[in-house]
Amino acid sequence: MAEKNFFEAKQSLNIKGKIFDLSRPKVMGILNITPDSFYSNSRTNSINEALKKTEQFLNEGASFIDIGGYSSRPGANDVSENEELARLIPIVEALNKQMPEAIISIDTFRAKVAEETISAGAHIINDISAGSMDEKMFETIAKLQVPYIMMHMQGTPQNMQQNPIYKNVLLDIIDYLAKKIAVIKALKIHDVIIDPGFGFGKTIDHNYKLLNQMQDFKVFKLPVLVGFSRKGMIHKVLENSTAEALNGTTVLNTIALQKGAKILRVHDVKEAIECVKLVERLNA
Repeated sequence: MAEKNFFEAKQSLNIKGKIFDLSRPKVMGILNITPDSFYSNSRTNSINEALKKTEQFLNEGASFIDIGGYSSRPGANDVSENEELARLIPIVEALNKQMPEAIISIDTFRAKVAEETISAGAHIINDISAGSMDEKMFETIAKLQVPYIMMHMQGTPQNMQQNPIYKNVLLDIIDYLAKKIAVIKALKIHDVIIDPGFGFGKTIDHNYKLLNQMQDFKVFKLPVLVGFSRKGMIHKVLENSTAEALNGTTVLNTIALQKGAKILRVHDVKEAIECVKLVERLNA
């Protein structure tokens, strides 16, 4: 695959006219405005709780706050567009008012949710379906001209773990992302981050094969985001629980950083920041 077919290497994002540096890895804190997210401690039930948790994340060193109003855990219940917006908009507006320095990412696959949350003050869209679950998403991002996180997922949250099959997990995902990037480039969407989608339509074996070869995503010359935090690929291997999976999360974050990850999406910001600092020291 010829590298000249893709974007030049991206080391920054344009966030509402301000250049955000990505030459050093950054951490994204997860803020779930859902009653059924897989990690119960990440659930946020009120505006005050969201403000408090965001303040903690920022103080610990998070660069981004990723807010989700639709649980994407395996087998999650479907949530209406109106319910998703009702969960997200008040939080975005409150964060904008109380913590204007916070860079807000919205975890959604719906174009209308993307448009309305950006209008309310969010900055980035994080789409688990890479436009596959809403045909209007790409044109909406092109209109909004905001950074776009594009993740690979086989299937939907409701069925993705039933029987995921690949000929070659790495090559299949690279091919999938290459086709999406070609469309995005034609639409003149400039700020794109790719996410291999660990745990989304993949077995444990798929996840570890993907991690082992993660450096190959450098072919796209785009920033790579990873999200391992407390997932089954950790606690099922270690035979412990989600609550006990922090140490395993740190191990996988370390490996991902060494293979070129630029953003760690995590429930535990302090530990991820420490991970980034130590890997940077190793490479100094």
